[in-house]
Amino acid sequence: MGRTLVVAEKPSVGRDYAKVLGCRQAGDGCLLGDQYVITWAIGHLVELCEPQEYDPRLKKWNRQDLPILPETMKTKVIKKTAKQFAIIKKWMQDPDIEAVICGTDSGREGELIFRYIYQQAKCRKPFYRLWVSSMTEEAILEGFAELRDGREYDRLYESARCRSEADWLVGINGSRAYTIRYGALLSIGRVQTPTLALLVSRQAEIDSFVPKDYFEVHLSLKTPHSEDSTFSAVWFELEEDQKTRTTKIWERGQAEQILQNVMAVGKAEVESVTKTKKKQLPPLLYDLTELQRDGNRKYGFSANRVLEIAQSLYERHKLVTYPRTDSRYLSSDMKETVLRAIQALDGPEFHPWIEAMPEPVFTKRIVDDSKVTDHHALIPTAKRPDLNRLSDDETKIYRLIAKRLLEVFYPPYEYEITEAILICQEERFLAKGKVVLEPGYTVLSKKEETTPGKEVDSQPLPPLQKGDIASIAEGAVETKQTKPPNPYTEATLLTAMEYAGKFVEDEELREKMGKLSLGTPATRASIIERLLQVGYIVRKNKQLLPTQKGMDLIRILPNELKSPEMTGKWERALERIYQGTMDPSRFMASISRYVQFIVSASEDPSEEKQVHFDREAPKGKGRKRKRQIGICPLCHTGQVLKNSKSYYCSNWKDGCHFTIWLNALERYGVELTDALVRDTLAGKNPQISVSLPQTGEKAKAVLTVTETGLLEFKNLKRE
Repeated sequence: MGRTLVVAEKPSVGRDYAKVLGCRQAGDGCLLGDQYVITWAIGHLVELCEPQEYDPRLKKWNRQDLPILPETMKTKVIKKTAKQFAIIKKWMQDPDIEAVICGTDSGREGELIFRYIYQQAKCRKPFYRLWVSSMTEEAILEGFAELRDGREYDRLYESARCRSEADWLVGINGSRAYTIRYGALLSIGRVQTPTLALLVSRQAEIDSFVPKDYFEVHLSLKTPHSEDSTFSAVWFELEEDQKTRTTKIWERGQAEQILQNVMAVGKAEVESVTKTKKKQLPPLLYDLTELQRDGNRKYGFSANRVLEIAQSLYERHKLVTYPRTDSRYLSSDMKETVLRAIQALDGPEFHPWIEAMPEPVFTKRIVDDSKVTDHHALIPTAKRPDLNRLSDDETKIYRLIAKRLLEVFYPPYEYEITEAILICQEERFLAKGKVVLEPGYTVLSKKEETTPGKEVDSQPLPPLQKGDIASIAEGAVETKQTKPPNPYTEATLLTAMEYAGKFVEDEELREKMGKLSLGTPATRASIIERLLQVGYIVRKNKQLLPTQKGMDLIRILPNELKSPEMTGKWERALERIYQGTMDPSRFMASISRYVQFIVSASEDPSEEKQVHFDREAPKGKGRKRKRQIGICPLCHTGQVLKNSKSYYCSNWKDGCHFTIWLNALERYGVELTDALVRDTLAGKNPQISVSLPQTGEKAKAVLTVTETGLLEFKNLKRE
């Protein structure tokens, strides 16, 4: 009886499969068992051919050769990982192999990786799809027990193929057309360019903003029937819609006159008192984008860093489910799984939260089959966590995911808002107070809004009734200034990319577009990193700011190339291809027409397109060779190199995401040097002195790097 070949996406995942399936014999780029042979890709092993591989003369960038629109897109083996491809091909063609299992990541990109390999190897054997949502042994066994015919995922592959080919066509033609026109290397992308346009547009708003002074009239009033205490109120009026209140007064003289008039009277009458009870439901479970937002807001992590950590928690530690999900709901068959996951959180870190948690009730905000697509929301697995085995950054992200699972079962946060309107000389003043009625899920966040009955506004508002008279103790005119919009952070940019439809200028079209997005949860982090790599944006603390090059690029591009409208429509079309409601050939025909438009638009001679870009240092001969630090622990084939911000893998273009940021250990008082990183990569376990950020204590530790590229301290000992 023959064996079955399993193709994983990474070596670490292949080893997890092998452990579960009993494949213990080591082979060349594989692990062997009686029933299965486990092998793996290293990300992408096959890619689309370069233009010159269709026609040698296309190696030179000439305008007369544009647009480049191959009749059939061809693929090739990536040279740097050709050895691993040859191993997979050999096994696919081995007579002993009866069938193949696609064990790559359960998503669009994972499907593309396998299909390209399968086709490039000219494999004709039946193949099946392994679809798992966590890397626990239980989930892997369940996945192998419920294999699906690989052809059931043809539509997912078609969607992935169309995405890949569209990005190639737009990127190759757009980049060549504008680089030739302006004599500087300009990178154009189907998703990256409209994302850059969001950043440039925000910067333009900030740069053109002129601050304007405005004034507010504030009163301090004595509490009626008890003049020992005071409360504050602010002048307001209704705007033209008669619904919106404004406290802004644009002329100082008007504000001073209002204050003078009311101070002359010295008292104000309570015109009305309104109490409103409000309820804030717990947040939904995490999808990747929401986790990246919180990771950036709370800890300053980049979107890419959050994805790396979540992937490590998923693959290496088996503590969370598949992270690259766009759903925030669970399926109805997961209730028992969730209860087991909660039971696993029995350590001292989580015990107080679980002890105070009510009996879990699965509402529609938690379980909704109609809102679960390829994957459910991101939650902890039922594996008991040992936080001592996690790095500091991994612990932070795991705590977010675990806390969110518990939060959804807590009651809502309930509070009461009291608004008292006082009148004096026909001028109205507003006093507000807020009382927590039920802290609900906020007890997990250690906010001050966790004590029932405690006032949390800026003042304790006293009990007031209509007709009460309050004496005015003092008053003041406060000068304030209007503020420009804030620059994007990664958290706010991720939100803008997710809801890009609101940036469509045409109001009628904006309503029709609904939830139009730029990219997917799995790709947005890499898009931001790409904009940084090509010098279109820079990080400044938490802010993302466009460079002059980025702003100039957006200035010269036609609106169709920088508006989220076209890209959002394509993202929706790719989803429809997956759903089977759009023909892939129709989508690719629209891409071809768009590419022709890009090339013609690059020749626009109008004056506003006359922009000068600085020439960049030529690539190729004479270019300074980067110093090699060591072998990449993630792909095992690339060299670790260094740039101004990080150590990275030379295979980054081929999908290897290994990164160590230069400031990764700043909080521990450790400066990363080439020698330290080289010794760590070589497994020499260098000992370093660290300063513990929580206490400032000094400690000794051994520095190691995991195969996912995360720095870890081992044998931490306080001095």
